[in-house]
Amino acid sequence: MKLRYNLKCPGQLFLLLFFILEALPVAGQAPQALYIGTATTEITPPLPAAADGQMRIRVANTVETPLTANVLVLESRATGSSGSRTVFVSCDLVTIPTELRDLVRQSVARRVPDLDPKKIILNATHTHTAGVVRDGWYTIPEGVTQVKDYQAFIADRVADAILKAWNNRVRGSVSWGLGHAKVAYNRRAAYADGSARMYGATNVPEFRKIEGYEDQSVNSLFFWDDSGKLIAVCINVASPAQVVESRSAINADYWHPVREFMKAEFGEQLVVLGWIGAAGDQTPRPMYSNQAEYRMVALRHGDDQEDASGKAEFRTDEYLDEIGRRIFNSVVDIYGVVKDDRHQELVVDHKVAELELPMRLVLEEEYEYSKKMRDEDLNDPERRIPFSRRIAWYQEVLDRYEAQKNNAQPIYPVEIHVLRLGDVAISTNPFELFTEFGIQMKARSNALQTFVIQLVGAGTYVPTKEAVAGGHYSAVVQSNRVGPEGGQILVDRTVEMINGLF
Repeated sequence: MKLRYNLKCPGQLFLLLFFILEALPVAGQAPQALYIGTATTEITPPLPAAADGQMRIRVANTVETPLTANVLVLESRATGSSGSRTVFVSCDLVTIPTELRDLVRQSVARRVPDLDPKKIILNATHTHTAGVVRDGWYTIPEGVTQVKDYQAFIADRVADAILKAWNNRVRGSVSWGLGHAKVAYNRRAAYADGSARMYGATNVPEFRKIEGYEDQSVNSLFFWDDSGKLIAVCINVASPAQVVESRSAINADYWHPVREFMKAEFGEQLVVLGWIGAAGDQTPRPMYSNQAEYRMVALRHGDDQEDASGKAEFRTDEYLDEIGRRIFNSVVDIYGVVKDDRHQELVVDHKVAELELPMRLVLEEEYEYSKKMRDEDLNDPERRIPFSRRIAWYQEVLDRYEAQKNNAQPIYPVEIHVLRLGDVAISTNPFELFTEFGIQMKARSNALQTFVIQLVGAGTYVPTKEAVAGGHYSAVVQSNRVGPEGGQILVDRTVEMINGLF
């Protein structure tokens, strides 16, 4: 059917111009060829090493699985010129302190002067069985790997891996897909009196509900080289890697079996990047139906159905494999659907923004409580060293309260990234962001599919208003540098940036 227009008619002339303009790419957004580089490096700390992520110091003398940093370099190219350049680095760490990020960027700037260091995105998988990377948070004994030494070790290894990935860039293609797997369980239980507890009991008469949202999506990106070989996969799940979080050992948690399963299926060349979605109130361990869940895991592995105490135990290697299996099965299912929908030329854009978010203010009663708790640990010789992290946790609140006397409206600066990759948006934040905020971003995004990556930075929880009202760890002032108001500003600005690219 041919459309006929009377160009003497202003209305039809406008309609014709509308269709022509709609068919043209937005200025600066023309599709470009995609070039891809990959690398993996080991960042397991020298033993003995302190393990990060708990209030009590743990010294690891055993490496149960290696820790790795997995690198993906993306570059778009038009004829005769380069467009957008981005480096993703997924690290088996609890968080990415600002000083570690800056060390990596400085090291890369010396090795790859053509790469903008601001376009290097490092995220943590939030395994609590990685080496300590936060200086001043623990009192680490002599003879145990020190934080500054470990930071320098990581920065050197990661910078070399980025250089390798940069040098092995090839023209390639990408596909994206969405699946689902039961990995995330909201870990905050709410009770009849309005209170809530992280990992609170659910088998008591006072229990009323699981406090907040869960996100079971498995967002995946697949990257092929110019020969059609799958060389990288980015897997985005809204749950931290905290199955075996309390061990005094080095372990990459559930990402290790995910990588092992993926490489067995697609080859040793595959680089697997783990991206944790908004998951500040999530855990990979169940909060209810524990016996039923554990029975299935036990039967699958041919084990006893409960430990010696009669309690279902999920901090096990078998449950690590269970979570890894769920993720792997979902990714393989997605792959089967999207593997032939590959994009070699597409719109690529990468924006970086510095935000100033309002800090959560410390109330006088919170100051007094923190001082009391700090002093109890500090004045007890048996607790002073083992609980040095808890002392620092309370001390930060005292320092913030004193600083508020001179600045009644303190701000917390953060760096966020938003990328467009064809029909996909990728956004980052430095927090342990409660899942409700991530769902807002996805729901309000104009992109076909939206990835949210947390812990691209130093961490600390950002809770919802409901969580603050319920209280307990993750929603108290000691856990939060930024409160719900700042979380909403972060969401609004991120969505604005995403939609500006589409």
